[in-house]
Amino acid sequence: MDNPAPLHPEAANSLALALIASSNAPLLLLDGESNVISASDSFGRAFQLDTANISDRALATLGCGELAVPQLDALLKATASGTAQAAPYEMDLNRPGRGRRQLVLNVQKLSYGGGEEVRVLLSVADVTDARIAEKIKDDLARDQGVLLQELQHRVANSLQIIASVLMQSARRVQSDETRLHLHDAHHRVMSVAAVQKQLAASSIEDVELRAYFTDLCRSIGASMIRDHNQLSLDVSADEAVTGADVSVSLGLIVTELVINALKHAFPDHASGKIKVGYHAEGSSWTLSVSDNGVGMPARSDDTRSGLGTTIVDALAKKLDAKVEVTDAEPGTTVSVVHAL
Repeated sequence: MDNPAPLHPEAANSLALALIASSNAPLLLLDGESNVISASDSFGRAFQLDTANISDRALATLGCGELAVPQLDALLKATASGTAQAAPYEMDLNRPGRGRRQLVLNVQKLSYGGGEEVRVLLSVADVTDARIAEKIKDDLARDQGVLLQELQHRVANSLQIIASVLMQSARRVQSDETRLHLHDAHHRVMSVAAVQKQLAASSIEDVELRAYFTDLCRSIGASMIRDHNQLSLDVSADEAVTGADVSVSLGLIVTELVINALKHAFPDHASGKIKVGYHAEGSSWTLSVSDNGVGMPARSDDTRSGLGTTIVDALAKKLDAKVEVTDAEPGTTVSVVHAL
């Protein structure tokens, strides 16, 4: 197909003027000396100017001279001469009796119609409302961050108080069974405190699980392992990252399983190792806690699951995962598997 014949310069000029006048965006068509050739009606509304009376006037004389900005004048002249490819220029518009507005101006040299006249297109975007909305959003995010830190601080203090009360009560009671229940409650409060502490130091949106589990196990070990030469607690995890809500459940599962191993796998102060593992492939992942302790006790039909097992089962179900318990020979491995 043959290329269409170029428009006559007068026709091209008329078309350009018509496009400028009908544009919904605030536009000005200027000559090489920054005199107005044409303006869109939207420019007139934005600056409260009568577009019929601004042709052939210098840009700097429009309105109250609010566009007489040296940087803008230099930008227009550099663009008109072809010595610069202008980037968006931001400026504050201050008009008597009106609020300050933030503008983004784009300047582009045009070539059309085959004539030698220099034509420069100036487009104006008022970003004041968008910047205000962005500032409000940033302020809200900052305020929420401060409130979250305060909440985390209060939660940590409350958990420490509860743990202290439980431990004091355990020392005072005479019943061995009651003392055991109070110790269990104390361990679980401390486990929640450990999870809360690690999440407080993590990103609100994403949590790197290797660092998270490592810090969590370090906290558990510091509070529950008396001799680290006798018992070790290690983490082996890949580079997986997950959301904060999922990491809470994973952290509680790890805490329950580690506490259970510390309580039951090494009787009579036996030495041993506990290993926490996490590995993911796509959307599938496996979380495991292994020990080389005494192994799984023989179960009878009337054996009831303990509170820790019930908690782990409930958390695994929430994550759409299954709990698998295997004999590690020696010791026990409990795996929480999410497979797709």
